[in-house]
Amino acid sequence: MMKQINMTIKASALAVFIPLAFILAAVLPAVGLCETAAVLKQPSGPAVEVVFVLDTTGSMSGLIAAAKEKIWSIANTLASADPVPAIRMGLVGYRDRGDAYVTTTVPLSGDLDAVYSRLMQFQADGGGDAPESVNQALHEAVTKAGWSKPGKNVYRVVFLVGDAPPHMDYQDDVPFAQSCRLANQKGIIINAIQCGDVPETTPLWQEIAGLAEGRYFHVSQSGGAMLSSSPYDMKIAELSRALDNTRIYYGDPEQVADMETRKRTADKIYEAAAPSAIAQRSVFNASKAGAGNFLGSQELVQAVADGKVDLNTLDREALPPAYQKMDRETLKNHVENCLKQRQDLQDSISKLAKKRQAYLENEARKEQETYKQSFDAKVFNCIKTQAADKNILYKGGPVL
Repeated sequence: MMKQINMTIKASALAVFIPLAFILAAVLPAVGLCETAAVLKQPSGPAVEVVFVLDTTGSMSGLIAAAKEKIWSIANTLASADPVPAIRMGLVGYRDRGDAYVTTTVPLSGDLDAVYSRLMQFQADGGGDAPESVNQALHEAVTKAGWSKPGKNVYRVVFLVGDAPPHMDYQDDVPFAQSCRLANQKGIIINAIQCGDVPETTPLWQEIAGLAEGRYFHVSQSGGAMLSSSPYDMKIAELSRALDNTRIYYGDPEQVADMETRKRTADKIYEAAAPSAIAQRSVFNASKAGAGNFLGSQELVQAVADGKVDLNTLDREALPPAYQKMDRETLKNHVENCLKQRQDLQDSISKLAKKRQAYLENEARKEQETYKQSFDAKVFNCIKTQAADKNILYKGGPVL
C-alpha cells in the first residue's frame, strides 16, 4: 500500500531517491573519513553513476528512513532503461564541523548490497545551526567518489538534497562554485533539491544547479516521498533468500573470503531491512542489470553455465570446504540442481514483481496529484530527461 510519509527535513539530504532507486551515521566504520576510490576506465557500454549527497543531521531521521526503503526501487528504475545500463551508486553523508563527523563517503560501486549495508548504518544526529558543510560534501562527491572516465553513453550525476544553505564562512573550504566547474570538466551533472522554505537556501541551490548543468526543484519540508509496500513483498522476500542460497563461491582463499563477505552482507540485509526493501532488492537481483550485484565475481553455478569453468578440471582447493570432498559427478549434479532452482526462483520472482508493480501503480493512481508533487516523481522526471542525452532511455514510469 502506498503511504505518504511525513518527514522532517533539514539541510541537504535525501539524495536517496532517484527513480533508483540507486540505492544510502554516526556508526559508519570510517566516521569522519572520506574514502578515495580509484578512477575507473571508461565503461564499454551504457552506464549510470549516481552519488547521493545526504545531510545526516538530527532532523533528517525521517528522510534517512525513507532512503533505506527507496534505494532498491531507485536501482530497479535505473535498470529499466533501454539499453540496460551498468549501474554504480555511491553516497556522501555530511553534517558540520563540531559534529561526530563532517563527511563520510561510500565510493561508487556496483556492489549495491555493500552500499545499502552502509546506508543502513546511517543515523541522524548532530546539527543545530542552519548552515551545514555542503561545500565539503559537494567537493568530495566530485573528487573522491571514484567516477569512471566520461563517455558518450555514461550518465554521471550527483543529487544534493536539503533545506539549509552551505557555510560560506569557512576559509579553508572549497567553494561550491569551484566544485561545480570541476564537475563540468568531468561531465558530472549536479541536481539540487531544496526541501522546505528556508529563504537563504533557494538562491544558492539554484546557483549550484545552474553552474553544474543540473536542475533545481523544490519539494515540501516532508519531502513527500512515497514509501511502497504490497501484499507480495513477504513472498518475494522469501524467494529472495532461497535465491541467494543458490550461490556457490570459488577461487583462491582471498576470493572466497570476499564472496563470503557478500553472503554475510545479505544476511544483515534480511535481518534489518523492511520486507518491501527486500522485495525490491530481489527484483533487482533477478534482473539483467542486477546480475553483477547478485553473483559477484567468483560464482561457480553461473560460471559453469556460461562455460567459463569445467568442473572436471577445477582444482578442488578452489572450492569451499563443504564441496571439496564431493566426487566430480555429485558436484556436477549439485551445481546443475542449483542452476535449475535459480532459474525457477528468478522466474517466480519476475512474475510476482509484475503483480507487485501493477498493484502499486494502481495505488499510486489513487494519490495521483500527491504523487506528481512528490520527491519520487520529480527526481524520476529529472533523470529521464538527463539520461536521454546519453542515449539511455526511460520510456515508462518509475519502478515502485
